[in-house]
Amino acid sequence: VEIGCIELVNHIATGSSFQRYINPERAMPEAAFRVHGLSDEFLLDKPVFKDIVGDLIKFLSNDKLIIHNASFDLGFLNAELTRLDMSILDTERAIDTLSLARKRYPGAPANLDALCRRFEIDNSDRTLHGALLDAKLLAEVYLELIGGRQPDLVLGSEKGEKNSSEKISEQKKVRPPRSHALSSEEKRLHGKFLELLDDPIWLQS
Repeated sequence: VEIGCIELVNHIATGSSFQRYINPERAMPEAAFRVHGLSDEFLLDKPVFKDIVGDLIKFLSNDKLIIHNASFDLGFLNAELTRLDMSILDTERAIDTLSLARKRYPGAPANLDALCRRFEIDNSDRTLHGALLDAKLLAEVYLELIGGRQPDLVLGSEKGEKNSSEKISEQKKVRPPRSHALSSEEKRLHGKFLELLDDPIWLQS
């Protein structure tokens, strides 16, 4: 009933996205409605899968697909592609974040909400399952699963906070420049010191 994808380059969202609601051409089961909140009335005038599949395939191109529980989503997509006599999506293209999470945290809850809590990712807007919102949250979860953010390497501040280098500059006390001219006493002492050196290099021919 909904497809949502966002594009990542070097694990960073580019701002490019794909989202479509789809008429499933069947009545909405009550259990499914409680999950996503999309009613028969809402979906009635939405396009069917065959009308949006061309745009979807174009957006996906030949890129890797990061999916939470990949076998579930690809099962639905490939069933629809098969009905249209189109090439199915190769499961080898998929990076399954559910499998990654289970390997990294065996025995721990690995659904998207649980992973958001673990990594302190704000999912307060996720009162229902929405494909595009889930894709955005999953991008943040995936980044944590493969090594996590490096807070010191920020590209910019979202809330006007100063970055680390600015904070360091503010804390550093600047000393006034000192005079580098030698006094007559310093020159005398320096000459005495040079007399103690054995065969200094600057006197060698």
